[in-house]
Amino acid sequence: MASAQMRRTWTVAASRDDVFAHLATPESYVGMTQFVTRVYDVRDDGDAVRYVAVERFRLAGLPVWDNHIKVTLRADRAAGVVVQAVDSPAGVRLHSRVELREVPGGTSVDELIEVTMPKLLAGYVVKQAAAAQAYRAAEQERRFAG
Repeated sequence: MASAQMRRTWTVAASRDDVFAHLATPESYVGMTQFVTRVYDVRDDGDAVRYVAVERFRLAGLPVWDNHIKVTLRADRAAGVVVQAVDSPAGVRLHSRVELREVPGGTSVDELIEVTMPKLLAGYVVKQAAAAQAYRAAEQERRFAG
């Protein structure tokens, strides 16, 4: 197995509570990356929300694969932390921890992603995870823009 980490910090023009509420809601992730097209089977288990997200991969603009990933989301409003554990087919596991801090003009979003995957898939998975993280930052900035 191979592993990688990536961290990105960005600022959105919204209160920490608004950003937290958005990130603690599974349906908010639809369109937050270029891959996630829908979520379903959302279940609140008390200590976590579990759901399935559909990642649609494209080639030359045409859909070629719908990847159904199992997500466990844990959110701590007081700490301003949202953690997601993703179990994807082919042995890919992703752990995301987002920490929110109030800053002048909005909220700082600091995301650390840790991913493990079979060595054969490492280059592809890391490239896609990094692209999704960059897209997510830009999309959140867009969603919360004045």
